[in-house]
Formats: sequence, structure tokens, C-alpha cells
Amino acid sequence: MSPFGRTFVDGDRIEIAGAVIRLKVHPRARRVSLRLDRSRREVVATAPSPRRLGEAAAFARDRIDWIVARLGELPQAEPLVPGAELSLMGRPVRLVHQAGRARWRPAEDGRSAEITAQGEGEGFARAAQRLLRKQALEGLTALTRIHAEALGAPMPRVVLTDARSRWGSCKPPTGGQPAVIRYSWRLALAPLPVADYVAAHECAHLRELNHGPRFWALVETLVGDPAPHRAWLRTHGARLHAIGVDGAG
Repeated sequence: MSPFGRTFVDGDRIEIAGAVIRLKVHPRARRVSLRLDRSRREVVATAPSPRRLGEAAAFARDRIDWIVARLGELPQAEPLVPGAELSLMGRPVRLVHQAGRARWRPAEDGRSAEITAQGEGEGFARAAQRLLRKQALEGLTALTRIHAEALGAPMPRVVLTDARSRWGSCKPPTGGQPAVIRYSWRLALAPLPVADYVAAHECAHLRELNHGPRFWALVETLVGDPAPHRAWLRTHGARLHAIGVDGAG
């Protein structure tokens, strides 16, 4: 039995001084440890085995000052609510509450593009995110097509995810099926040159399934120096994952 008076299982969440910590078993871990998962906005206490989850929970309790400080560094949550203003593929988009089915209104007459939806709370947020993802798929597919054509590579299938640990991935063609490039839909919320860099990066894998010199030479041919875009994602990526998060949650 742990000092908390209970037995824990992988995936349990505990609250200590108002902070929520997720307990995780990782068989290859050598010791209990803590890490901040910026994309999920939570602290993870890892143990090498289920029987040591209680030890991981106790370790988190002893390091609560560190946990509170790290959580306090996270960007503020930005829920999808009426009146919110976002940037999608480099262009402003405003969320508007309006009766009727959710719809996309392109920018015109000096007005920014709008997503209109009814309902409130989670209902409004879900409807708004569906349309954001639809527009993101169109925009990221267009960038992918440009770079695939520049490389003389067949157009891959483009799929959107809500991946937390990577912005894109490329699966090579197999069994007569085309290659598949997956993007986090949130990439469309980044500045357009940053999204364009990730699209170029994944398309370069259509020719080089590695990160060797020839791969990076292809990326530079497509978008120039990738360093500023990589730095932007390291610095601001957590904010993209904060969009659509309920500030009360």
C-alpha cells in the first residue's frame, strides 16, 4: 500500500495541492521521475513498474513546488468561444455565435473569415473545431502538393491528427498504396511559413527517409534555412496546443 492509502494503476490521476498529476508506467524507466507534458498541460510521474507507482506519487508530492512552478509557465488556455480570434494558414479567423448549422464564411469586403456556430460551451467548441480542421486539411494539402510537385514525387495522402508529440510524419508508399503524410491540425494555427516548413520537411521524406545531409539539402531547396521555423515551434508550440482548451479545466 502506498503512503496515499491506496493502490495505483497505470493512468491514474492524483491531485496534490490543486495540481493534477498523471501516473504512468514505463518498463524501460530506471527510476521514478517527473516531466512536464507541455502539449497535454500536465505533469507525468513515471515509474518503472506498477508496484512503484505509489513511490512515483510520493515523489510528486515531495516535488510539488517544482510542479506548481512548471505548470505556471504554461501558456494561458485559449478556449474556442464566440468572439475568439485565431490565425489559420496565416489569415485571421473570427468565431461567431449564430443560429443554424455551423458554416465557414470566407473573408470578403475587408472582413476577416468567420466560423459561425450555434450552441455554447463544448457544443460550440466542437463545431468550431470541426470547421477549423476542415480548412486546415485544405490548406496543408495545398502546401503538400506544391512541395511534392517540386520534388517530382507522387502526391501522398494527407491525414490530420491531434498528435501531441510531433507536428508531422511521413509513411512511405507500401503495397501499391501512396505515401501518407500526417499533420497535427494545429499546425495550421502557426504562421504560414512555419506550416510551410513542416510540409516541406515531410515531403522531403518522400525522397529521403532519413535526416541526413541530402535530406536537409532538399528542405533548404524548398523553404530555405529551416532553423527559424524549428525555433518558432520549440518556443511557441505549446501555445498551439493550448488553443481549444477550456481555461476552467
